[in-house]
Amino acid sequence: MDGYTNLYGMLEAALKQAGEESGMLLGQELSIALLDSLSTSKSSYFGGLDDGCFVLGVDSGEAYVGQFYLVFSLRDAIVMSSILLGIPPARIQEKKRLSIIESDDIDAFSEIANMINGALNTVFQGALPNKVRLKLLPPKKYIPDIDQLTSDEPLPDGDFLMFRSRLEMPGQEMNHLDVLIPVALGDLYDPQPVADAIDDGGIQESEGDGGKEAKAAGEEGAEISQEDGVGVDSIVVLEDDEEQRRQLIEMVLFTGFQIAEGTLNADIKELFAGRNVKMVLIGSQDANDRELAVCIKVNAIRQDSPPPIIMSAEYWTRTAVLKALKYGARDIIIKPFTSDDVTSKVSRYCKIAPA
Repeated sequence: MDGYTNLYGMLEAALKQAGEESGMLLGQELSIALLDSLSTSKSSYFGGLDDGCFVLGVDSGEAYVGQFYLVFSLRDAIVMSSILLGIPPARIQEKKRLSIIESDDIDAFSEIANMINGALNTVFQGALPNKVRLKLLPPKKYIPDIDQLTSDEPLPDGDFLMFRSRLEMPGQEMNHLDVLIPVALGDLYDPQPVADAIDDGGIQESEGDGGKEAKAAGEEGAEISQEDGVGVDSIVVLEDDEEQRRQLIEMVLFTGFQIAEGTLNADIKELFAGRNVKMVLIGSQDANDRELAVCIKVNAIRQDSPPPIIMSAEYWTRTAVLKALKYGARDIIIKPFTSDDVTSKVSRYCKIAPA
């Protein structure tokens, strides 16, 4: 699905955090990794379900009014709730096989869902320019061929943005978590096609000289906006350290794209000239306002369809991650990184297979 890059980044960060925190609650490792996004409708989504599911509404308030939905496989919910309740493994497998869900399971599953909603609140509140409040609603069970779809159940009719995540837990065969966001609400979170990164209100949140530099970057980018999809397919690599820049370049040669390189002070307009930039890699030691200013320039220069940005740095704070996502980064890498760290992300965002 094209667009909604900021929303994708917010969900990716929130779900990763949710997995880590839910794993601590369960007493064992749990990962929630965002895989893909696509457009769907209620009828298409539920028409393709072969198994039961839990649907949890999330009420969005303040400046972003609406509801979106978390959809879990019923069997995944049984496994997680049973682990939280301390049920023996053999009994868990029996409950999973027979899809046995009891009131205690629903209460336990709601605790896990609250952890996920808490992570969504943390990331959304830090990344969105205006106030937002997310409140979790009680879960609804839906079994295909048994429960009837109505105009309002288990969620309202309409078109949705679907963000699919993979659930992984050692020793368990897990399915996925889907986040279904109505298109209208998605447009509130991540307005299309204008890039949020050059919104004055968001830029002013950066403090000191870095904030002024970020605002200047947005103004400069707005003046030099270029047409997308024109020129040689390319990847832009920006890094002050020459040795690390060489390393990044070698890691992306497998794409076959032309490589344009420079420091963080490079002329973005010149690097983009005559190129269809498929991705931008930004490397630094600290993810501070100087690097964020580069994100804003990149997003502003291709306002209608900015290329994916991956930022790498040695030192990351929670605030830095949230700011990076807000100003247009699609993903982050922690230094020192491996070739697999880079090639897997580049392959995913450029939609190509690694060599």
